[in-house]
Amino acid sequence: MLTIERALKTDVEAIVAMLADDPLGAQRETPEDLSHYREAFEVIDADPHQYLAVARRNGRVVGTLQLTVVPGLSRRGATRAQIEGVRVHADERGSGLGSELLEWAEREARGRGCVMLQLTSDVKRQDAHRFYQRLGYEASHIGFKKRLI
Repeated sequence: MLTIERALKTDVEAIVAMLADDPLGAQRETPEDLSHYREAFEVIDADPHQYLAVARRNGRVVGTLQLTVVPGLSRRGATRAQIEGVRVHADERGSGLGSELLEWAEREARGRGCVMLQLTSDVKRQDAHRFYQRLGYEASHIGFKKRLI
């Protein structure tokens, strides 16, 4: 049985393991030291505009994403939702879980009054880009990031 629900503090280790379990994540995540992740979890969990979700199958964390509600003035004061950190456990890849997670995010965003759902994806993740396009996402903008540290 699959459930998608708000992450708990006890889920941080499993979430970080999934974040680190790919070539890009392996370069930037440090699952051997969870202190920074636990601090970040506390901030995320206390913010009503954030929803750190986990997918559980038979009690085991098998997927995650973070949904952020972003109020704004553009588009006539529209509220958007931003998706970050989508990950599916290696054992579950290809099972349809990623689609279920994003469908859940869309329902959650609509329920919070959002008119747009957006996400970014590293340019190196070509498989992910095809996946998002299959789900109806358009590569309509160019994203820019600037490292501050």
